[in-house]
Amino acid sequence: MQISRVLVLPLMLLMDSTVAETYSYPPGEDVIGNISIHTIQEGDNFLQLAQTFQTGFNELVDANPDVDPWIPEQDTQIIIPTQYVLPNVERQSVVINLAELRLYQFHGTANNVASVSTYPVSVGKDDEWKTPLTFTRVTSKTAKPNWYPPESIRREHEENNDPLPKIVPPGPDNPLGEYKIGLALAGYLIHGTNVPEGIGMRVTHGCIRLHPTGIEKLFKSVKVNTPIAIVNQPYKVGWRDDKLYVETHSEIEEQERASSRNLTEFVQLVLAQTKKKEQENYKILWEKGYQEAREKSGVPFLMSLRDDE
Repeated sequence: MQISRVLVLPLMLLMDSTVAETYSYPPGEDVIGNISIHTIQEGDNFLQLAQTFQTGFNELVDANPDVDPWIPEQDTQIIIPTQYVLPNVERQSVVINLAELRLYQFHGTANNVASVSTYPVSVGKDDEWKTPLTFTRVTSKTAKPNWYPPESIRREHEENNDPLPKIVPPGPDNPLGEYKIGLALAGYLIHGTNVPEGIGMRVTHGCIRLHPTGIEKLFKSVKVNTPIAIVNQPYKVGWRDDKLYVETHSEIEEQERASSRNLTEFVQLVLAQTKKKEQENYKILWEKGYQEAREKSGVPFLMSLRDDE
């Protein structure tokens, strides 16, 4: 496994940062967090590790493509992907990037330090239940919500001989979990879950689902009328310490067909970022970039090199 491309920190530091899920950064920088390495212990699997480190299941799988996620070999070293290039959007409010299955909550800047919280999410599972790309806003916040299953979901359950009641009260059987955030988008919510093992996958009926610890923090901090941007950015490019980083993800299938994205967009994004820097002492590692862009590991990689390095 190649790990030289990432910044490796002690595991204890990683655990502290992932529990907090909130990162501080200089306002002009684009990369947050750091990556570490975890040594597989007996009984580990990616479902359990995703919850331990507050990453998504798919994030772990993409970052470690040569490791069996269900029965990883003991003593194998795996990447814990908790470094992120920020999405190319206005850094305010809440942004959900479907391609990386991740939510960002920007908190603004104080004393020349910006901060952002980020959480893995689950989104719509297929064409019929896709999560739409849109701009919306928070309309309500409800703790211990009832769930009123839509008729389409009730029909689906009936076809599987698993009928649902018209109202599911709060409790362990409620798939909304402990909190729901209503949106100005009919039929869609941001909510918790009673099955946290599914976080970081494309498994919902279109709603945005967070881990119980994540939704609790978001619920307490987000306000009614907060804008929500739902975007699809499989390629993210940005700067940290005058070094150019790129992060690539597999695109959601139906949106990939609709947009016909290819590496042309990747090249355009890199060129747009290089124009922001008036430096002549670095070069862009195009060959490495093309390879990484095709692999789509979700792990930020360094794509620039100073002339003296």
